[in-house]
Amino acid sequence: MNEQAKATTSPVGRLYGLGVGPGDPELITVKAFRVMKETPVIAYPKKRMGGKSYALTIAETYVNPVEKEMLGLIFPMTRDRDVLEREWDQAVDAVWEHLSQGKDVAFVTEGDPLLYSTFIHLSRRLKERYPAVEVSSVPGISSINGAASRLDLPLADGDEQVAIVPATEERERMAKALRDHDAVVFLKVAKVMDLILDLLEELDLIDKAMVATKVTSDEEVVWKNVTELRGQNPGYLTLMVVRK
Repeated sequence: MNEQAKATTSPVGRLYGLGVGPGDPELITVKAFRVMKETPVIAYPKKRMGGKSYALTIAETYVNPVEKEMLGLIFPMTRDRDVLEREWDQAVDAVWEHLSQGKDVAFVTEGDPLLYSTFIHLSRRLKERYPAVEVSSVPGISSINGAASRLDLPLADGDEQVAIVPATEERERMAKALRDHDAVVFLKVAKVMDLILDLLEELDLIDKAMVATKVTSDEEVVWKNVTELRGQNPGYLTLMVVRK
């Protein structure tokens, strides 16, 4: 019997994508809390070289790992297609092992599960291989919302436009976002910090920017003078808000 046939003739669990917020454990929804409590298997992004997952740290405020089946999944940070295919398939196989036994699986992710989240790739791959599996997501507060709150900075009002942009080395693309929008949120900005600072200076926007890392968490750091960050790497979970 093939994989798809098994999926349609046996009780199959449901996969949930749970947004657990930007860092503060109190910023999860009542629904995410309920699903975590009711779901027997908690899946989470796992670091290959050790260290606790950021999303898991938030979730453990509400979940006792001893009472659940904890499933760490590795998602490689690479553009090598062969490596990605292999690792994604391994993650899907690990989740399917539980789903095929009729167990629901809740995958916890920081922020929102459908906004620049590893859950998007996991869900897509799972649906391709096991189309009978039901997949649901529970929205979460993103780091974008968290940063706006912590910085006391309205992102958009009236007819203003706001852009959410993954920071890259594509200089002209970054410059266009700054020119064309009233506010820009650059995600994961640390790796191209100097490039963005150069653009801000060229466009006379350096005093319109603020940076935050691990926003709303106990490890949060905020920079209102972003020039202090030149030559620095404040960490992966760092964003910049530029508000004209």
